Amino acid sequence: MPNDRLRTALLERGITPGQLAEALGVDPKSVERWIGGRIPYRRHRYAVAAQLEVDETYLWPDALSRDQVANASESEIINIYPHRWAVPSDLWRAFFDNAERDIGILVYGGLFLAENAGIQRVLRAKAEAGTTVRILLGDPDCETVAQRGADEGIDATMAAKIRNAIVLYKPLRNIDGIEFRLHTTTLYNSIYRADDQLLVNTHIYNFPASQAPVLHLRYVAGGSMVTTYLESLDSVWRDAVPLS
Repeated sequence: MPNDRLRTALLERGITPGQLAEALGVDPKSVERWIGGRIPYRRHRYAVAAQLEVDETYLWPDALSRDQVANASESEIINIYPHRWAVPSDLWRAFFDNAERDIGILVYGGLFLAENAGIQRVLRAKAEAGTTVRILLGDPDCETVAQRGADEGIDATMAAKIRNAIVLYKPLRNIDGIEFRLHTTTLYNSIYRADDQLLVNTHIYNFPASQAPVLHLRYVAGGSMVTTYLESLDSVWRDAVPLS
C-alpha cells in the first residue's frame, strides 16, 4: 500500500524524492520504494522523520512493535500532578519561556493564564522572537460551553470566564505571531504546548479543571502520547474560527 503520509509530507515541504535521497545519502529508487509502501531501516526512518520534521510513527505507524511504542510512550511522562493547582506556579512561566518554535494553548477559558501578567509578557516576548503562538478559547455563545458550565455546576459563569479572558488578552491580540481562535469542541483535556513538551489538564465531570490532574509530557522518539495530543490540538485549530 502506498505511503500517502510520506508523499504528502514531501509535497507540503516542496521536497522531491530525489532531494530527500540526496540529503540522506541513499539511492533515489529507495525513496520511491518507501513512498510505494516499503518500510525503510530504522536509521533511515529516523533520518526521514528528522528531515521532514514529523514523527516517525506518523510516517510508519506499523514499524514499531506494540511493546516498543508502549515503552517509549511511558518514557514521555515527566510528572503527574494530582490537581492543576498543584502545578508549581513558576513551572508555567518556565514551560512557555523555554519554547522556541511553537506555543499552543487549547482551553475553554484558561482564565488563570489570562490573569497572569508574567505569562502574557512571556507570550509577547516569544512571539516577537519568532515563536508561533496559537491560543484557542471556547466560543462563549456555543452549546458546548454552556454544557461544560452545567457539568461544573457554574452554568453561565463558564461563558463569562471566557469573555473575561478575551478582554484580558486584548494587549496580545494585535501582536504579530500570536493568533486567537474560538472553538466549539467538546474538550476532554485542556492542552498546553511548548515545542515538544505538553501540560495536559484532564477534564472530569462535575469538577472544575483546577481540581483535575495534569500530565507533564515530553516527546520521545517512538512514543505516541505527545503525538496523539498534538494531532488533537491541530484538529481543533483547523476547525476553529479567528477571534474578531
